[in-house]
Amino acid sequence: MDEQAPRPALPPVVDRKTWQEAREALFAREKAHTREGDAIAAARRRLPMVEVDATIEVIGPDGPTTILDVFEGRKQLIAYFHAWWPSQPAAEQCEGCTFFNSQVRELSYIHSRDATYATLCKGPYEESVRYRDFLGLDMPWYSVERTAAQLLEGRDWQRHHLVYYIRDGERVFETYYTGGRGVEIMAPTHGLLDMTVYGRQETWEDSPDGWPQPWSEEHGQHHWRTNGRPIAQWSRIEAGRSDELT
Repeated sequence: MDEQAPRPALPPVVDRKTWQEAREALFAREKAHTREGDAIAAARRRLPMVEVDATIEVIGPDGPTTILDVFEGRKQLIAYFHAWWPSQPAAEQCEGCTFFNSQVRELSYIHSRDATYATLCKGPYEESVRYRDFLGLDMPWYSVERTAAQLLEGRDWQRHHLVYYIRDGERVFETYYTGGRGVEIMAPTHGLLDMTVYGRQETWEDSPDGWPQPWSEEHGQHHWRTNGRPIAQWSRIEAGRSDELT
C-alpha cells in the first residue's frame, strides 16, 4: 500500500444500536429485492420456448458433433458463448469472458438438476481449448466458430451470451437467454464485492465522495485486466503454465 497516497474515506462511526437500526432498514429493502427476484424467476419459468435445429454442428474433443450432443444426455443445457479474437495471443483474449466463465467451477450441483453447463467458444477448437486448459478450467468446451450466428439467430452473436436450452427427446428448444450485465449471475465475485463498503470500486457506481474508484478505462485500469492481461491469467503465469495457443 502506498503510504503517500491519500487514505480513502470511511463511513461515519456510530454506536451499535444506531448501526443496527440502519442495517434493519436496509435489510427490509433487501428482502423485497429477493422476493421480486423470486417472482421474476417464476415468470421466467413460464416463458414460451423456441425450437432450435438439433443438428447444428459444434466442434468438440472428438471433432464435429451436434448441439443435441452437448447436453450429454441431460434434460437441460446452460451454454456460455465465449468471445474469441482470432490469431491473438492469450494476453489479448476477452477479459470479460475470462472473468465470467472462469468462475463457473463446481458443476456437480448443476448436474444434480439434470442440467449440463458448457462453453461454446466463437474461436477454433484447438486454439481456444488450449486457453481453457491454460486457465485450468474443466467444463465441456466446444467451438461454434462456424455456427454461432445460427445458434444466436437474431442477436449480435459477437457479444457474449448465456443461453438456456431444454430437450424433448431428439428435439432442442431455447427457453431463455441473457447478455450484458445479465451474465453477472455467473460471477459471485460481484455479489461479494457489492456487499463491501467500497463495492466494486468502479467509476459508474453511486458511492459517497472520497470512496476509491480506480477501476475504469479512463484511469487506465480496466475492470478485468491488469498489466496487459486479464487478471485471472497472472496466477497461471506465475505457476509456470504455458499460455501458448498455437
